[in-house]
Amino acid sequence: MSGTMAYHGRHSGDVISSPPPVSSNPSENRKRILTGLRPSGPSHVGHYAGAFTQWLDLQNDFESFFLLADYQVSDYAENLPWIRWGLWEVTLDWLGVGLDPDRSFFVIESGVPEFAELTLHLSWFLGLGHLQRNPTLKAELADLENKADTVPVAFFNYPVMQVSNILLPLAHLVPVGDDQLPHIEMTRDVAMRFNRRFGETFVVPEGRVGKVPRLVGIDGKGKMGTSAGNAIFLKDTEETLRTKIRGMFTDPKRLRATDPGTVEGNPVFMYHDAFNPNTAEVDDLKTRYRAGTVGDVEVKDRLFDAMNTLLTPIRERRAYWAERPSDIRDVLRHGTTEMKRRAEPVMARVRTALSLDYLHDGPPPPPEGAP
Repeated sequence: MSGTMAYHGRHSGDVISSPPPVSSNPSENRKRILTGLRPSGPSHVGHYAGAFTQWLDLQNDFESFFLLADYQVSDYAENLPWIRWGLWEVTLDWLGVGLDPDRSFFVIESGVPEFAELTLHLSWFLGLGHLQRNPTLKAELADLENKADTVPVAFFNYPVMQVSNILLPLAHLVPVGDDQLPHIEMTRDVAMRFNRRFGETFVVPEGRVGKVPRLVGIDGKGKMGTSAGNAIFLKDTEETLRTKIRGMFTDPKRLRATDPGTVEGNPVFMYHDAFNPNTAEVDDLKTRYRAGTVGDVEVKDRLFDAMNTLLTPIRERRAYWAERPSDIRDVLRHGTTEMKRRAEPVMARVRTALSLDYLHDGPPPPPEGAP
């Protein structure tokens, strides 16, 4: 699934407005959200700042479906055990940060075959050019082409799969990073076109963008990534965290602690803004850094203190759940089963709308133009 962070996720976010969505059940009081991650490995603090804090707020007010999008990891097709491991790691991270399986549903995408069926049906109405104009897809395609000899067909399916992920549970709201806005706009477009042609079938969702921009990696080179070697993971030990922070890039032009330093664009201060709730301390460090009266060591030590305070309870909850694998399986089974239960009647309506319910009644009347 991106300003300064509200350290425990208290921002309301920016909303892409839309007309009031059509609900399939007017008596239902709680609206739904659908969001998730590709299970490509353990989650990092960029996920926490950019996504999880917002999810934690939303689960209090929305019926929440958190998706483990294992259909969308075609770049790991040559290493399938990695996907299985990654799914478990992401689940532990979600439980560690405090996503509550008693108030939300953790869904394994491949456990709901209706996602694949809806993706196939929607792909009838989407041209390849429509997908290729998506700027996020274009950037991901260029990156994939640089890493692989061939691009799998599944890669072009995944944007349509994301549309299906959102539409099938009739989600009203989708919390995303700013780089995912094109996917939300595509979903809205598909829902509105389908509804106009076949009748009110899908909710037209809104997208909510968090206040936190994508977090730069600890090497200062591009965004933090699970496989980029520049991430602080939620599960990192205290010593690993200390080592990573001490090795972070700062102002490359600052050679001595007495040299005036640049705060803007400095990864260490970007992390202070994101993770240090003591704003007075952060302001003081910035003032002294600009004046050349504080060294990188102290700035990094204060960052370590703040981040370790944040991550310690996450590590502890994660360790608690890691010792209870059967409970984790129950959480995943319950969420996936509930999503499938919700998906079946929606898919039945889609099949009827598309005249695919062949065995429902007698022979159909000949369509216009039939011989």
